[in-house]
Amino acid sequence: MRKNKWLIWFVTLCLLTLSLSTPQQSEAFSGQVIERGAYGDDVIELQSRLQYIGLYKNKIDGKFGYGTYWALRNFQDQFGLPIDGVAGQKTKTKLANVSTYHKEFVQNQLKKGNQFTHYGGIPLEQQVKKGTNQGAKQPEQVQLPAKYSEQDLQLMANAVYGEARGEPYEGQVAVAAVIINRIEDSEFPNTISGVIFQPLAFTAVADGQIWLTPNARAKEAVLDAINGWDPTENAIYYFNPETATSKWIWTRAQIKTIGKHIFAE
Repeated sequence: MRKNKWLIWFVTLCLLTLSLSTPQQSEAFSGQVIERGAYGDDVIELQSRLQYIGLYKNKIDGKFGYGTYWALRNFQDQFGLPIDGVAGQKTKTKLANVSTYHKEFVQNQLKKGNQFTHYGGIPLEQQVKKGTNQGAKQPEQVQLPAKYSEQDLQLMANAVYGEARGEPYEGQVAVAAVIINRIEDSEFPNTISGVIFQPLAFTAVADGQIWLTPNARAKEAVLDAINGWDPTENAIYYFNPETATSKWIWTRAQIKTIGKHIFAE
């Protein structure tokens, strides 16, 4: 009996020693799926972990924008995960396994308004620039897929604004999606400028509205389309039934109506 007590005491002591000597990891993330437009503690952790492994280079601010989106996609690509820019359970688990999150450090710097980074392999005290309001520094940069340039983004925003500025946001994304769908269709030019300036393709080019200065919403719509949102379900044509003069356009198989436009195959 006495031997059993000593054995229990010894095992307990060993387990306690092991727990004290093993770095304790706080539970990673909450249960929510983290995607573009999200904000809060989960996004802060996501950005911090992505920065720890060198993939996220913008400020840690808890706002899931395009910089976070592309860093996450690059992570998914590198680790053989589905590349969708969404942090589901598999992505979060893998990220937690290959990175470290110094939660107390990050949260303290945010509260103090310090400019800081969270890269792995650099002492934390060397990653803080005190007395600087982080919110006024390092705006998140828009990262485009390699096949698109800033000029492409600007030209598409001009086209969307000229063609659909009075349409609901989904309708603006839809117009941008049609442009992208045409690039991928063998019957159309294979560049943004080629599609937009193809003769008689877009009213905004014909009447000069292509050169109006687009607003931020038009650019956002283009970015959503570039990043895979296609409300049209692969349409390559669209028209306003109230103003369309071409009888031919009515022969195209119609897919759906968004705002004032009918989108067709």
